[in-house]
Amino acid sequence: MNVQEILAQLAAGAHKGDVIFPTTAEMALKVQRVLDDLDCSVEQLARLVQADPLLAARVVAVANSVVYNRSGRNIADIKSAVSRLGFKTLRVLAASVVVRQMEGMAKTPQHRELAIRLWERTAHVAALSNVIARRVTHQDPDTAFFAGIVHEVGGFYLIARAGDFPGLLEGGDGSLIAWAEGGAAEVGRAVLQRLGVPTAVMEAMEGLWDGYMAIPPKSLSDTLLLASQLAPVESPLAQLAGNAREGTRIDLDVSLDQEMLSSILKESAEDVASLIGALRS
Repeated sequence: MNVQEILAQLAAGAHKGDVIFPTTAEMALKVQRVLDDLDCSVEQLARLVQADPLLAARVVAVANSVVYNRSGRNIADIKSAVSRLGFKTLRVLAASVVVRQMEGMAKTPQHRELAIRLWERTAHVAALSNVIARRVTHQDPDTAFFAGIVHEVGGFYLIARAGDFPGLLEGGDGSLIAWAEGGAAEVGRAVLQRLGVPTAVMEAMEGLWDGYMAIPPKSLSDTLLLASQLAPVESPLAQLAGNAREGTRIDLDVSLDQEMLSSILKESAEDVASLIGALRS
């Protein structure tokens, strides 16, 4: 079976619902489903989060991180943490927990290293997306952050399943070229649909996979493309695909002046460090 056939098989399985998540990730998915209920309350969500110790720890840690605790006042209970984060941010966090749990599904040390590098890239893209949404494209920052968190979820699924296909991720540069030539979109689309991401985010992902950004950037997909280009950590899958900075055709000199570029990178740096630390706690 060649790489293209493997990717098609993974996408087909995901479309059929054959995506198995660890317990904590399943609880995070349940939190997302409850958030879809307009009548859900802080108390209801707090009880649900408390049912999983790892998820509860992550919620409190992120609520106390620099990203969400600008006042510097730490809190220690779930209900207060949920209140501080808000429902939109809790959806972002639930998605990030799913992604991190998929990282943990990698079966070999080499695959786990790939997943760790992919997560570090994800954190950079998410934080940059948030800043770019506020400063450049004027999109909703929380939606942009969510899109950044889930934009590589297909890659995490590929790494999680790679142990079933020996040699899939062990080749040199260019060995995974089928990933760049439609595989990333095919697998990513299937997994994102399984996660039930909002339509606006799915549309932004399609724009990311297409790889063309408006000048000046203004849409959610433009936000993701710009964040992807600015992220200092490269996707290890892009390297295997022989397509570093995959899908981007961006002239940064046209998109942003150097002063704004430096400001965006500086503003996102602390958020990235805080996010990675909180989600690894």
